[in-house]
Amino acid sequence: MRFSSTFLTSLVLFALQLGIIESNADSSYGIAAVINGKVLTTSEVREAVESQRAMIGMTVRDPAEQARRMHEVEDQALFALMERELILTEFAKMGGTIKREYVDDNINEIVRDNFQGDREKFISELAKQNMTIKKFRELREKMIVMQVMRQRQLKDNPPATPVQVDAFYEKYADKFREKDFIKISTITMPKYAVGDASASPETQKKLLDELRTKITGGSDFAQLAKTYSQDSHADQGGAWDWIERSQMDKLVADVSFALKPGGVSAVVDVGPSYMIILSDSRRPGAKTPLEKVRPDIEKAIQSEVGKSIIMRWTRSMATKAAITPENVRTRFMEYLEKDKQAENTQVAR
Repeated sequence: MRFSSTFLTSLVLFALQLGIIESNADSSYGIAAVINGKVLTTSEVREAVESQRAMIGMTVRDPAEQARRMHEVEDQALFALMERELILTEFAKMGGTIKREYVDDNINEIVRDNFQGDREKFISELAKQNMTIKKFRELREKMIVMQVMRQRQLKDNPPATPVQVDAFYEKYADKFREKDFIKISTITMPKYAVGDASASPETQKKLLDELRTKITGGSDFAQLAKTYSQDSHADQGGAWDWIERSQMDKLVADVSFALKPGGVSAVVDVGPSYMIILSDSRRPGAKTPLEKVRPDIEKAIQSEVGKSIIMRWTRSMATKAAITPENVRTRFMEYLEKDKQAENTQVAR
């Protein structure tokens, strides 16, 4: 039995209104959203997450980058599907088609770059991810469509101007320094104190919060570090030798370099321990000459401006689209507005 897409959409909307079909995206068989007549089910959202997990596993080899991308996918799966549907709808309106050989070339490139040209190994990995080659082709074709449509929006994106490059270079001066050094002092306490059954992460953090209050009130940091700190710098009053940023734990480095000399951090969660950091002094490295980093800066500016162009285009399509239920439309527009706020932090053209 065949039904028109208009009838099916009306039926879905009617069911949503009556509560017959669950509109909650967490339900097992619910409707996540309806966009321009296209029904996106919660099972599709879950499938998209798993498909992207497989895709990322096939195309990204670094485990840390895989984890980062999967976090983004899981956090924004429905909105990513909605964006994709907007773009695919626009492509269909234009009467666009993607030649089969383009998809074949794309898949062959993945096999060559990620599986050393071994197609059997590629097929085996697909099977491990519970994905067929047909499904993989469909996903790659949709991704190619999205790339083509986005590139179409960027065709008139002009190169970065000298004024923009100079402003970017000054604004992010710290990123273009060689071997920044810093001198810090720390008070460190483990979340679970050895030999103290009454200690817990909560009590340890509370104690550090109290110590920080004393420090900001004028108490001697070094003396408190000798008394309470349980790291290798305690005997020196928590003082570290000069250390280069690249040699530090990233979180500790980010917090330390964000402080002005003499500044004291909030209590920092560093995995098994809590830490208070005092910035004693900084010794900035020499700035990399502008001409050496100009090409990288030009690419960065074009990339950021390109993101703004794409997001304005996406918001424009979303504004004109028919999206239900209303709470999903509201959250989707709020999601797109967050990217708009990010645009305002870019270097002015």
